[in-house]
Amino acid sequence: MNEPLFVIPLWADLSAVALGGLQGALFASGFRGQRRLDLLGVAIIGIVMGMGGGLIRDLLLNVAPSTLQSNWYLLTAIAAALLGMLLASVLNRVNWLIVGLDALVIGLFGAFGTSKALVMGLPAVPAVFVGVAAAVGGGILRDVLMGLPVAIMHVGSLYAVAAAVGCGALTIAHGFGVPLVASAIIAVSVTTVIRLLAVVFDISLPEQRALYRRKVAVETSAITVVGDARERDADGNGVTG
Repeated sequence: MNEPLFVIPLWADLSAVALGGLQGALFASGFRGQRRLDLLGVAIIGIVMGMGGGLIRDLLLNVAPSTLQSNWYLLTAIAAALLGMLLASVLNRVNWLIVGLDALVIGLFGAFGTSKALVMGLPAVPAVFVGVAAAVGGGILRDVLMGLPVAIMHVGSLYAVAAAVGCGALTIAHGFGVPLVASAIIAVSVTTVIRLLAVVFDISLPEQRALYRRKVAVETSAITVVGDARERDADGNGVTG
């Protein structure tokens, strides 16, 4: 079964870039003290958030980055970032909107990445990997540039898992003959819903240390947690080692 060459509509790609740039600006506007950013810093974070996912996607697929084939991508990311910084005090008051945009951005980049990978002939599992990498890539680059712990590596609401389920739904639907555009819409919807539910109900993957504690408790019945000992020591209850 041959399909026409998959081309992400410019308006859809630019919408994802704009939402990513806006998210980056809102993130950057929350810093105070030595970490606060000027206009250039906010613009850079907006570019990274808006264009990072697409760049990672195309690098993994070994194709020319589509975000560098038009002037509009860079201009859109910068404009969205600066607009987000100017409106940050207003937008930060409607937290539900920010969470919704965040979930939508993850879904869009994931669906675009997986769709493009499938049309280029990648098997289902690598195609899902490309989609997830595109979905979370901008956030990873942002955290690295800011010198912060990479968010998806730590306990918190589901990011990569939501993207993986959505991208997986896309590949399954497409495998059953659903047109690629319809499959992509399904992927965006699934990713967005899972991400929103994770935020609303505070759902996350189990903490590694919690699993380790259970294992040690069963085997030795004696658990020493350095962090807890330090907290007790700081309170004057004196456990030292």
